Amino acid sequence: MSDYTAEDITVLEGLEAVRKRPGMYIGTTAIRGLHHLVWEITDNSVDEALAGYCNEISIKILEGNIIEVEDNGRGIPVDIHPKEKKSALEIVMTILHAGGKFENKGYKVSGGLHGVGVSVVNALSEYLEVEVKRGGKIWYQKYYRGKADKPVKAIGEYEGTGTGTKVRFMADSEIFETLEYEFDVLATRMRELAYLNKGLTISIADERKEKKVAEIYKFDGGIVDFIKELEEDEKKIIKEPIYMEDSEEGITVEVAMMYVHRSRESIFSFVNNINTHEGGTHVSGFKTALTRTINEVAKDMGIIKGKDGNFMGTDVREGVVVIINTKVPEPQFEGQTKTKLGNSEITGIVSSVVSKTLKIFLEDNPKEAREIINKIWVSKKAREAARKAKELVIRKSALEVSSLPGKLADCSSKNADESEVFIVEGDSAGGSAKQGRDRRFQAILPLKGKILNVEKAGLHKALENDEIRAMITAFGVNIGDDLDLSKLRYKKIIIMTDADVDGAHIRTLILTFFYRHFKELIDEGYIYIAQPPLYKVAQGKKSIYAYTEEEMQRVLKTVKDKKYTIQRYKGLGEMDPEQLWDTTMNPDGRKMLKVGLEDATYADKIFTILMGEKVEPRRKFIEDHAKHVKNLDV
Repeated sequence: MSDYTAEDITVLEGLEAVRKRPGMYIGTTAIRGLHHLVWEITDNSVDEALAGYCNEISIKILEGNIIEVEDNGRGIPVDIHPKEKKSALEIVMTILHAGGKFENKGYKVSGGLHGVGVSVVNALSEYLEVEVKRGGKIWYQKYYRGKADKPVKAIGEYEGTGTGTKVRFMADSEIFETLEYEFDVLATRMRELAYLNKGLTISIADERKEKKVAEIYKFDGGIVDFIKELEEDEKKIIKEPIYMEDSEEGITVEVAMMYVHRSRESIFSFVNNINTHEGGTHVSGFKTALTRTINEVAKDMGIIKGKDGNFMGTDVREGVVVIINTKVPEPQFEGQTKTKLGNSEITGIVSSVVSKTLKIFLEDNPKEAREIINKIWVSKKAREAARKAKELVIRKSALEVSSLPGKLADCSSKNADESEVFIVEGDSAGGSAKQGRDRRFQAILPLKGKILNVEKAGLHKALENDEIRAMITAFGVNIGDDLDLSKLRYKKIIIMTDADVDGAHIRTLILTFFYRHFKELIDEGYIYIAQPPLYKVAQGKKSIYAYTEEEMQRVLKTVKDKKYTIQRYKGLGEMDPEQLWDTTMNPDGRKMLKVGLEDATYADKIFTILMGEKVEPRRKFIEDHAKHVKNLDV
């Protein structure tokens, strides 16, 4: 601990711009940005765990939406910084890019933006207070909107050799649209962190009135426990996950792998606890090693002969579920959301670790090896059959020619950046949307009824479905290996369904199709969900629209002494074209939800539960979450 002092804190720049442009630092000031504050503080505690100095982290949501995060790490240094002539604690809390990460002495591996995050949280908080246990004393400082109230001072002593840091903050209502934290969102991330850092205990408690819930997460099995939980509802090829772990050149590689009875692959990758949604060099290394090793072992077992018999990558990955957990001293991120690992040297390291460990496992477990390779052999035959079927379907449906589906009312613009297509349920809503739209840049694609549930059906069945084929043709890009986003005809694909149970089901079916076969559109941020109003409050010639029950109550309070009528919209077809334009389609006033992927592992599990073959997990999910349902129309 004595090696970690004020001299290890490097100062790069101040905090001035954070409050002016918070979106640059936390992405958004909506609820996602609010939760991001908690990630930044907990990332610092997890960095201490990665460095081997912390094994317990506690998160609490206190009354008034105050967050408290405490760890038993080394405690932020409090001695006077030699250049700044201030306590290192105050520097870390009030100056951007001041932290233990930047000299490589404080941390060999760092997950969050240590030193950036905590000062950004401070700048965006109405107040923040920090306590540090170091050297037998408890040190304290409080800040208001990023500025220290008084110098750091000792407020007490404690017995023993324990150390640690406690941060308590209240997000600033001047900055954020909401201050209401969602326990489930925080708990899901904390559970994931506990899986990725085996042996680390993370407790989370909601102490707000009428909430009162607490969880403790500790997984000695780490990602092996993680993959077991993810696939508890799947039929498995082998009983236990294959686990691989090794280190090379200061880089730690951990892989847990299962084979299950399904046609798709699921690869979840992490670098220093960051979920790399877009993959990267660590995923490439795994894929290369898996294909090569499976082919080598299959040849040794006499199952395949010669080059022509080799399995392709898609064959060996069909039905595979993998968690890749790497710890990299200096990760380089790239891609649309900066969650794609770019370090070229990682490919060879991951490939080396997986190749040698997986080959040993398969050779030592011939029964399991044969079951896996037999599954892959079946996959290969199915792929060859599916390719022929796909070619037949493509020719039949003219996917490779320029004809568009007859039901599509296209826009006149050929510029994909400004063009948008509304996927609408039914002819009635489709008619209103076609009349109400701006024909220059808005296209309408009405769907008839509910599309196929692709979670239960294979790709061949999906391609035979008229509504799915209409969507693929309208978008201008094919699915699977042929996908070319440069040919996409609309950069906004908007799902517009009724605000009732059927509408929600249709929306879920469409999202399932996008998630399983068009995930690139979600990753690039091209998928949106329209938000039509639930109510119209009419008062004479004046109409006010309410999009939620809460908004409705606020509207009623403003008109309570006057005569008014309320209309509850259950279908888009109940609106005339002008109303639909004003409330839901006009870019100047509409509300839309952008579909993103916050947690790929959780999303994959939920789609399997809600849309998969097994009934029991779905029943349990509904029973567990029924109490949270609002505005249910049956």
